[in-house]
Amino acid sequence: MLLLTAVPVPASAEIYKYMDREGNIYFTNLPYKRATGFELLWRSGNDPLYADSYSRINVQALELNKARYSNMIEKAARRANLKPALLHAVVRAESAYDPMALSKKGARGLMQLMPETADRYGVSDSWDPEQNLAGGASYLRDLLDMFDQDLKLAVAAYNAGENAVKKYGNQIPP
Repeated sequence: MLLLTAVPVPASAEIYKYMDREGNIYFTNLPYKRATGFELLWRSGNDPLYADSYSRINVQALELNKARYSNMIEKAARRANLKPALLHAVVRAESAYDPMALSKKGARGLMQLMPETADRYGVSDSWDPEQNLAGGASYLRDLLDMFDQDLKLAVAAYNAGENAVKKYGNQIPP
């Protein structure tokens, strides 16, 4: 019997890529430990914000919210010309599908939009899942365009901020 409960998990500042046998690509911050084939795309290094912080992930709530917001995520992905799997990976990594997630730095909602980014993308209510997803997807699309479709740089910029990537000469920040 599998017991699904809230388990303390270190907050991750890593993004992994995995391709299944059918060629579907998945992005996650939580690779399945017994599986092989996960490629580390990005790690934040020794960011003190992540080094000592922990989050609690309720697996049941995560799966329910994933199902609840899946259509919205796919709609936002289509509008921004992104693969839904990429948007799902960012939502899972950023908020674990929690629309009320709030980071220590003030990022909010499913896509963990900072207030300045929300304003920039016309998001008047970061807690509204549809607005949050639309703004986050548009931002991610702009980052991919800004960094010549380089997924590693776009994901790093989404997490650390585009200026951090630019500061390091369009390289992943340490």
